[in-house]
Amino acid sequence: MPFQFAATDTPLVTLVGTQPNDFETLVEIRIEAMRESLERLGRFDPLRARERFRSGFSPQFTRHIEVAGERVGFVVVKPMIDGLLLDHLYIKQSAQGSGIGSAVLRQVFMEADAAGLAVRVGALRESDSNRFYVRHGFQFVESDEFDNYYIRSPDQGCA
Repeated sequence: MPFQFAATDTPLVTLVGTQPNDFETLVEIRIEAMRESLERLGRFDPLRARERFRSGFSPQFTRHIEVAGERVGFVVVKPMIDGLLLDHLYIKQSAQGSGIGSAVLRQVFMEADAAGLAVRVGALRESDSNRFYVRHGFQFVESDEFDNYYIRSPDQGCA
Protein backbone atom coordinates (compact mmCIF):
# COMPACT_ATOMS: atom_id res chain seq x y z
CA MET A 1 0.00 0.00 0.00
CA PRO A 2 1.35 3.47 -0.84
CA PHE A 3 2.47 5.69 2.00
CA GLN A 4 1.13 9.26 1.95
CA PHE A 5 2.42 12.19 3.96
CA ALA A 6 2.57 15.95 3.92
CA ALA A 7 3.92 18.74 6.03
CA THR A 8 1.85 21.87 6.45
CA ASP A 9 3.72 23.70 3.69
CA THR A 10 4.25 20.87 1.19
CA PRO A 11 1.95 19.01 -1.17
CA LEU A 12 0.65 15.57 -0.30
CA VAL A 13 3.43 13.17 -1.32
CA THR A 14 2.83 9.49 -1.95
CA LEU A 15 5.57 6.84 -2.21
CA VAL A 16 4.57 3.94 -4.45
CA GLY A 17 6.54 0.76 -5.10
CA THR A 18 8.06 0.10 -8.50
CA GLN A 19 8.26 -2.87 -10.84
CA PRO A 20 11.07 -3.97 -13.18
CA ASN A 21 9.15 -2.56 -16.16
CA ASP A 22 9.35 0.95 -14.60
CA PHE A 23 13.03 1.15 -15.56
CA GLU A 24 12.59 3.41 -18.61
CA THR A 25 10.47 5.97 -16.75
CA LEU A 26 12.91 6.04 -13.84
CA VAL A 27 16.04 6.37 -15.95
CA GLU A 28 14.52 9.27 -17.88
CA ILE A 29 13.82 11.09 -14.60
CA ARG A 30 17.39 10.41 -13.47
CA ILE A 31 18.90 11.69 -16.72
CA GLU A 32 16.78 14.85 -16.63
CA ALA A 33 17.64 15.54 -12.98
CA MET A 34 21.40 14.98 -13.36
CA ARG A 35 21.94 16.54 -16.78
CA GLU A 36 22.88 20.06 -15.64
CA SER A 37 25.35 18.90 -12.96
CA LEU A 38 27.00 16.40 -15.29
CA GLU A 39 27.24 18.97 -18.07
CA ARG A 40 29.10 21.33 -15.69
CA LEU A 41 31.68 18.57 -15.24
CA GLY A 42 31.79 17.75 -18.94
CA ARG A 43 30.56 14.24 -18.09
CA PHE A 44 27.00 14.18 -19.44
CA ASP A 45 26.51 10.95 -21.35
CA PRO A 46 22.93 9.59 -21.45
CA LEU A 47 24.11 6.12 -22.48
CA ARG A 48 26.54 5.90 -19.54
CA ALA A 49 23.86 7.24 -17.17
CA ARG A 50 21.42 4.60 -18.40
CA GLU A 51 23.92 1.75 -18.00
CA ARG A 52 25.05 2.90 -14.53
CA PHE A 53 21.45 3.04 -13.38
CA ARG A 54 20.65 -0.35 -14.93
CA SER A 55 23.61 -2.00 -13.17
CA GLY A 56 22.26 -1.08 -9.73
CA PHE A 57 18.51 -1.03 -10.41
CA SER A 58 16.65 -2.69 -7.54
CA PRO A 59 12.86 -2.34 -7.94
CA GLN A 60 12.29 -3.75 -4.44
CA PHE A 61 14.08 -0.72 -2.90
CA THR A 62 12.74 1.88 -5.34
CA ARG A 63 9.61 3.99 -4.85
CA HIS A 64 7.93 6.44 -7.18
CA ILE A 65 7.28 9.87 -5.70
CA GLU A 66 3.78 11.01 -6.60
CA VAL A 67 2.00 14.31 -6.01
CA ALA A 68 -1.69 14.59 -6.91
CA GLY A 69 -1.43 11.30 -8.81
CA GLU A 70 1.48 12.51 -10.95
CA ARG A 71 4.85 10.80 -10.82
CA VAL A 72 7.35 13.56 -10.11
CA GLY A 73 10.42 11.56 -9.10
CA PHE A 74 11.72 8.51 -7.31
CA VAL A 75 13.73 7.48 -4.29
CA VAL A 76 15.91 4.41 -3.74
CA VAL A 77 16.87 3.38 -0.20
CA LYS A 78 18.96 0.21 0.06
CA PRO A 79 19.84 -1.69 3.23
CA MET A 80 23.52 -1.93 4.14
CA ILE A 81 25.29 -3.82 6.90
CA ASP A 82 25.63 -0.67 9.01
CA GLY A 83 22.62 1.41 7.95
CA LEU A 84 20.76 2.58 4.89
CA LEU A 85 22.05 3.94 1.60
CA LEU A 86 20.01 6.73 0.03
CA ASP A 87 21.13 5.59 -3.40
CA HIS A 88 18.93 7.92 -5.47
CA LEU A 89 16.57 10.81 -4.86
CA TYR A 90 15.46 12.55 -8.03
CA ILE A 91 12.69 15.06 -8.53
CA LYS A 92 11.70 16.29 -11.99
CA GLN A 93 12.88 19.85 -12.55
CA SER A 94 9.31 21.07 -12.94
CA ALA A 95 8.53 19.86 -9.39
CA GLN A 96 11.74 20.98 -7.67
CA GLY A 97 11.68 23.71 -5.06
CA SER A 98 8.22 22.84 -3.72
CA GLY A 99 9.30 20.84 -0.66
CA ILE A 100 8.80 17.40 -2.19
CA GLY A 101 12.41 16.29 -1.67
CA SER A 102 12.33 17.48 1.94
CA ALA A 103 9.09 15.58 2.56
CA VAL A 104 10.62 12.42 1.11
CA LEU A 105 13.73 12.82 3.29
CA ARG A 106 11.55 13.20 6.40
CA GLN A 107 9.93 9.86 5.57
CA VAL A 108 13.30 8.18 4.97
CA PHE A 109 14.55 9.60 8.29
CA MET A 110 11.46 8.35 10.16
CA GLU A 111 12.02 4.85 8.77
CA ALA A 112 15.74 4.94 9.58
CA ASP A 113 15.22 6.34 13.09
CA ALA A 114 12.57 3.72 13.87
CA ALA A 115 15.16 1.03 13.06
CA GLY A 116 18.05 2.93 14.72
CA LEU A 117 19.96 3.15 11.43
CA ALA A 118 22.26 5.77 9.95
CA VAL A 119 21.59 7.00 6.41
CA ARG A 120 24.44 7.46 3.94
CA VAL A 121 24.31 9.38 0.68
CA GLY A 122 26.67 10.41 -2.09
CA ALA A 123 26.29 13.50 -4.25
CA LEU A 124 28.06 14.65 -7.38
CA ARG A 125 30.55 17.30 -6.27
CA GLU A 126 29.16 19.98 -8.59
CA SER A 127 25.53 19.25 -7.75
CA ASP A 128 23.17 21.54 -5.84
CA SER A 129 22.16 18.42 -3.93
CA ASN A 130 25.19 18.86 -1.66
CA ARG A 131 23.60 21.94 -0.06
CA PHE A 132 20.25 20.12 0.12
CA TYR A 133 21.72 17.18 2.05
CA VAL A 134 23.74 19.36 4.44
CA ARG A 135 20.66 21.51 5.09
CA HIS A 136 18.80 18.33 6.07
CA GLY A 137 21.32 17.20 8.65
CA PHE A 138 23.80 15.09 6.71
CA GLN A 139 27.42 15.45 7.82
CA PHE A 140 30.23 15.45 5.27
CA VAL A 141 32.45 12.36 5.55
CA GLU A 142 34.76 12.33 2.53
CA SER A 143 35.06 13.01 -1.17
CA ASP A 144 36.61 11.39 -4.19
CA GLU A 145 37.26 12.59 -7.72
CA PHE A 146 33.59 13.12 -8.58
CA ASP A 147 31.46 12.68 -5.44
CA ASN A 148 31.00 13.89 -1.87
CA TYR A 149 29.78 11.43 0.76
CA TYR A 150 27.61 12.18 3.77
CA ILE A 151 26.04 10.44 6.76
CA ARG A 152 23.08 11.18 8.99
CA SER A 153 23.00 9.48 12.37
CA PRO A 154 19.78 7.96 13.70
CA ASP A 155 17.45 10.17 15.77
CA GLN A 156 19.28 13.29 14.64
CA GLY A 157 15.97 15.00 14.03
CA CYS A 158 14.29 16.06 10.82
CA ALA A 159 14.94 19.29 9.04
